[in-house]
Amino acid sequence: MPGFFRRFLAPRWQHPDAAVRRQAIPRLDPAHPAQRQALERLCLDPDHEVRRTALAQIDDIETLLRLHDAHPDNRELGRRLADLLSGAAGSGDLARRQAAVEALDDPELLAAVALRGDNQQLRLAAVARLQDEEALIRQACENGIAAVRHAAAARVESETGLQRLAHEARRDRQVMRQARERLNRRRADAAELAAARDRREALLRDLEAHAHAPWEPLYGGRYRHLVREWEALSDLPDARQERRFHDACQRCRKVITDHEAREHAEAQADRQRERATQARENLLEALEESLSALPRGDRVTAQDIASLRSQKQLLANRWQALSDRHLIDAALSERYAAVLADYDRLLIAWERLDAEAPAIEAALKAQDRARLAASLEASGWPDDLPPTPLLEQAQRLLAQGEAADEEDLDARLARFADDLKQLETLLERGAFKGASRLYQSLRHRAETLPGERLRDHRAKLKRLGAQLAELRDWRSFVAGPKRDQLCQSITTLAEERELSNAELDRRHRQLVKEWRSLGDAAANRELSERFRAASDRIHERLAPWRETLAAERERNLAARTALCEQLEALLDAPASDADPDALRRIRDQAREEWRRHAPVPREAAQAIGRRFGKIRHDLQALIDQRAREVADAKRALIDEARALLEQERPAEQRAETAKELQQRWRSLGRAPRGEEQALWREFRELSDRIFAAREARRDDRAQRARARLDAMQALIDRLDAWQPASASEHDVLEQAIAEAATLEPLPAGRRSEGMRRRWSGIVRARRERLARLAVADEIQRWQALRPLLEAHLAADAEALAEGPVREVPPPSDQSLTEDMRTAHEARNAARHHPPVADEVAEQLARLRVHLSLLGMGRIDQRDEPLRLAIQVERLNEGLGRELSRAEEVRAVLRSLLATGPVSPDQWSHEVGEFDALLTRLTRLPPP
Repeated sequence: MPGFFRRFLAPRWQHPDAAVRRQAIPRLDPAHPAQRQALERLCLDPDHEVRRTALAQIDDIETLLRLHDAHPDNRELGRRLADLLSGAAGSGDLARRQAAVEALDDPELLAAVALRGDNQQLRLAAVARLQDEEALIRQACENGIAAVRHAAAARVESETGLQRLAHEARRDRQVMRQARERLNRRRADAAELAAARDRREALLRDLEAHAHAPWEPLYGGRYRHLVREWEALSDLPDARQERRFHDACQRCRKVITDHEAREHAEAQADRQRERATQARENLLEALEESLSALPRGDRVTAQDIASLRSQKQLLANRWQALSDRHLIDAALSERYAAVLADYDRLLIAWERLDAEAPAIEAALKAQDRARLAASLEASGWPDDLPPTPLLEQAQRLLAQGEAADEEDLDARLARFADDLKQLETLLERGAFKGASRLYQSLRHRAETLPGERLRDHRAKLKRLGAQLAELRDWRSFVAGPKRDQLCQSITTLAEERELSNAELDRRHRQLVKEWRSLGDAAANRELSERFRAASDRIHERLAPWRETLAAERERNLAARTALCEQLEALLDAPASDADPDALRRIRDQAREEWRRHAPVPREAAQAIGRRFGKIRHDLQALIDQRAREVADAKRALIDEARALLEQERPAEQRAETAKELQQRWRSLGRAPRGEEQALWREFRELSDRIFAAREARRDDRAQRARARLDAMQALIDRLDAWQPASASEHDVLEQAIAEAATLEPLPAGRRSEGMRRRWSGIVRARRERLARLAVADEIQRWQALRPLLEAHLAADAEALAEGPVREVPPPSDQSLTEDMRTAHEARNAARHHPPVADEVAEQLARLRVHLSLLGMGRIDQRDEPLRLAIQVERLNEGLGRELSRAEEVRAVLRSLLATGPVSPDQWSHEVGEFDALLTRLTRLPPP
C-alpha cells in the first residue's frame, strides 16, 4: 500500500511514462539545487528523447563535463556538450569555454569543437588538445578556418599522414604545399642520413680492412685519420656500428702496439746484444792483457800459467753462455780465435818445456853444456816470452856467468821502472791478483840486477810490497767472514730439499763463483774442504738432472744443426723475386727458434754458433740485397708517378694508373728501414697530387653541372612565367628549347628528373597554348572573311532560285590569301555547274564533323561513319607530315568557303553548329 501511494504521489519527472517525464522537464528550474539534480538524473534517463529534452535545459558546461566523465557513452550528452563548447547553443562565456576545451581529453568532443567552434582561438585550443593524427588530418582537410587547418597540418608528423595531406587537402593549397615541402625535407633528410650512413659504413669497411692490413710506416697516421673522419660525422651510429668501430679500433691499436712491442723487443735485444758484446770485449781485453803482460815480465812461472789457465777457462765458460743467448760478431769471433791461438801457442810451449824439464835439470846438475843446449833447442821456448826460472838458470850456465852488456841492462832497468809504476797503479785500483803477480816478478828481477843502480827502485819496491801486504791483510780481514758465510750457505743449500734442480744449480754456481772471486784471501784448508764437500754433495744430487740436461742439449744441438741446414739450403738457391719481408720473417723466426733450442753441449757450442752466425750474416746480406732491389723498383715507380703527373691525360685515367702503381708498390715489399719511409713519403706526395687533380676535375665538373642545373632552373622559371599572347611568339619557345638542348645532359639525380618532368609539362602547355592561339588566329581571319561568305551565300540562293548566276568579286582590300582566293574562285565556278544538293549537304556535314573532331565536340550517332572516314583520312594524310590543328582548321574553313552552292535551308541547318564549334575552338585554357 505505501508503494502504491508513493507511485501516485511521486513528482511527474519520475513518472513511469517517458512522455510524462518529458513534459515535466520544462517545469524544472536548473537554478534550484533539487530540481537541477532532477535534471541531471533525467539527463541519464533510459529514453533518448527525455535525455535530449533534459540536456536542452542545462547550459552549465562544468555540470555536463562532470556527467560526461561519469557516462562517456551517452551520445546526447556528448552532442549537447559539443554544442555548448562550440557556441552553437547556449550563451557561455568564450573564456570559460576555451578554458574547458583546454582541459578536455575526449577526442570526439575536441574534433567537434575544432570543426564547429564559433571562434578561431577556441578551435585552435581544441586542435592543440588533439592527439590522434587521423583527427588532425581531418581538421587540416575539412576545417573552415585557414589558421586552424595550418595548425592541425603542422602537428601531423608521420610520412603517411603528410602524404595524405598532400593528396587530400584540396581545400587549402598551402597545406598541400607545406605537406609536400615537409615530405621533401624528410626525404632529403632521409637521403642525407642514408648518405651519412653509407659514409659511416664505408669508413667502417676501410677501418676494418685497415685493421687486417699489415703494419706499414703510415699505419698509425691512417688509423688516426679514419678515427677523425668517424668523429667528424654528424649523425649518431647505431649500437652495431659502434661495436664494429670499437672492435676495428682495438684490432688497429693491437697492430700498432704489437709493432711497438716488437720495436721495443728489438731495441731491448739490441741493448742486450750490445751488453753481451761489451762483456765479450771485456773478457777478451782481460785475457789479452794477461797474455800481453807475460812478455813484459822477467820470468814466466807455473803460477802465471795456472792463473792464465783459470782465466781462459772463465773466459770460455762466459763466452759460451753469451753465445747461447746472442750471436757472435764476426770481428769479435776473429779476435777471440786470435786470442785462443796465442793462448794455445803459449800453453803448447809450456807443455813442451815441461816435458824437457827433467833433461834440463839433469844437464844443469851434470854441468853438461852440450846436453843443456840440445834440451833448450828441443823445448822451443818462444823468443818473445821471458824465460822460466829453470830456463833462466840454464841460460846463465850457458852464458858462463858473463854479464849482460850495458845497453841490455839499461833496457831492463827501464822496463823495471815501468813495471813499478804499473804496480803502483794496480795497488791504487785495488787489483790484488795482478799486483801480486807483478810484485813477485819484480822481486825475482830485482835479484838479477846490479844493486848500486837499483837502490831507489828497491826502496820503492819495498814500499809497494808493504802496501801489497796491507792490501792482502785487508782482503783477508774482509774475506774471512765472507768465507764463513759462503760455507754456511753452501752447507744449507746442500741440505735443502724443496728447491728445484735448476734453482739449486743456479744458487750453487753463484756460491762457487763468489768463493772463487775471493782468491786466496783468508784461505785455509778446513774451510776449503768443508766448501768442497758440500759442493760435491750438490753435484751428486744434480747428476741425474744434468744427464737429462745433457740429453736436452744434444736435442737442441740437433735442432740447431737442422735449422742451419735449412737456412743453408735457402741461401744456396735463393728465389730471384724473394720478398725481403718474407726473408725478414724467416730471419726473425730462425732467431727465435735458435734461442728456443738452447743450451747446447759446450764443446759444440762455438762451432755451431760460428756456423749460425755466418748463415745469419749471409741471410742479412741477401735481405739487404733484395731490399735494395725493392728500393730501386720503388724509385722506378716514383719516376713513373712523376712522369704520370706531367702527362697530358684525363685526370680519371691518371688516377686509375696511379692506383695500379700503388698496387704494384704494395706487392714489392719493404725497402731498407732508413729508405722506406722517405720513398713512401715521396710516392705518397705524387699520388696525392694525382688524386687531387682528379678531385679538382670532379669538383670542376660538379660545379659546371650545378651551373647547368641553375641555368636550367632559371630557364624553366622564365618559361613558366612566360605566357604567349599570339601564335607569332612560337620562336620564343623554340629558342628556349634550343637553349635547354645546349644544357643537356643534366647530371643524374632526382633534381634533374624533376626538372625534366617540369620542363616537359611547361613545354607541352606552351605548345598547346600556341596551337590554340594559332587556331584562334585562323578563326579570326575567317571571321574577317564572313562578308565574303555571306555574299557567296546570297549568290548561291539566287542561282538555286533559277535566277541569274553572278560572280562574287573578291574583297578590294587584298586580304585573301592564295589558298582562300582559290577556294573563292572554286565557289564562283560551282554556281555555273552546281552539284547535287545531297552532295553539298554531305560535304557540309563532313566539314562539320571534321571541325567537331578538332574542337573535341560531341558527335551524333548518325555522323559516326563520317567520323571514322575522316579519322582514316587524317591518318593517311599524316603519314608524310602531321598537320597542326591550325592547319587542319584552315583546311576545313577553306573547304567550307569552296563548297557550294549552298541553299539557305542547308546553311541555316548547319550554321549554328559551325559557329558553336568555332567558338569552342577559340576558347583558350587559363594560363
